[in-house]
Amino acid sequence: MRGSAVARDLTDDKAMVHGALSMLARGGAVDQAYAPDAVAEIAHPYGTCTGADITRFYGDLHRALPDANWRPEIFFAGHNHPDERMEGPRVAAQVGSFGHWQGTFTQPLLGIEPTGGVVHLRMCEVHHLNAAGQIAQSWILPDFLDLMDQAGQFPLPPMNGARGLWPGPRGGNGVRMGPPDVAGGNASMAQVLDMHNALNTHVGADVSGLTMAHWDPNFMYYAAAGIGICRGVEGFRRNHQIPFREAVPDRYSKGHFVRIADGRFALTGGRLYATHTGTYLGIPATGRQVHIDVMDFYHFHDQGLICQNWLPFDILKTAHQMGVDLLPALPS
Repeated sequence: MRGSAVARDLTDDKAMVHGALSMLARGGAVDQAYAPDAVAEIAHPYGTCTGADITRFYGDLHRALPDANWRPEIFFAGHNHPDERMEGPRVAAQVGSFGHWQGTFTQPLLGIEPTGGVVHLRMCEVHHLNAAGQIAQSWILPDFLDLMDQAGQFPLPPMNGARGLWPGPRGGNGVRMGPPDVAGGNASMAQVLDMHNALNTHVGADVSGLTMAHWDPNFMYYAAAGIGICRGVEGFRRNHQIPFREAVPDRYSKGHFVRIADGRFALTGGRLYATHTGTYLGIPATGRQVHIDVMDFYHFHDQGLICQNWLPFDILKTAHQMGVDLLPALPS
């Protein structure tokens, strides 16, 4: 496991990662941000990247959006809470971010034709620094499917939820550059994990008896393109929870690679494993084994309930494993 075994100063880590992500969006040198032996897990079609592959990823983005700037909506750091399901060493501290690369889409990206206008490429990411303050590990989920939607090239049936730009948290304060609120973060993470336990132990697509006690009744749910945005318990169940449970009823997880929190914000992320036995996003059941890379950013209101949840999800990879390539044909 790459990274630092020494105790991290989270405020310093945030300053370094914030500067690095701003610089990378402007086309800065990747080797100024990343360690030589860094590993990045990036959404389809990039996959596990090192060295030149990480440079290629950022180069592809910058060529397509040459005037981009990075606009974070949620940005915080935390010490990584344990997960007994995970095997092997675990990084101790991470920085999580949700935001957008905002810029003019002037050149093709992964076969997506440019619009010549402004787009907002959704970027959800987690980074871990080494002892020298360089990024040693990254997990990055750009929503290329949402970019296709913005460009009028959406390859799936209409989403159940609404389309559109993901806003930041209610009331702002999502970019947290000062010392973290550890006690508040511990309380938020405890709520998240209790909620996950309720979701994961409930069997079947009938969710009428599943507790939603951790959620504000009118919470906002911002799911990746293909699923869309919905509001409240009924919207969440109708647009995401029930179709997902029907499509992959045997899903399970081997653990979260990230469990961090700061005050009223929390972030988890991991990989689900499942068999594709029901129609999903218009793709008929294949019986294939798939894995699903996902993160969840949570925001709690002052009464201790989840009022907003942002769900980046590598739908392009999941569809590819189902035998459907949603990206246009890539140039050779």
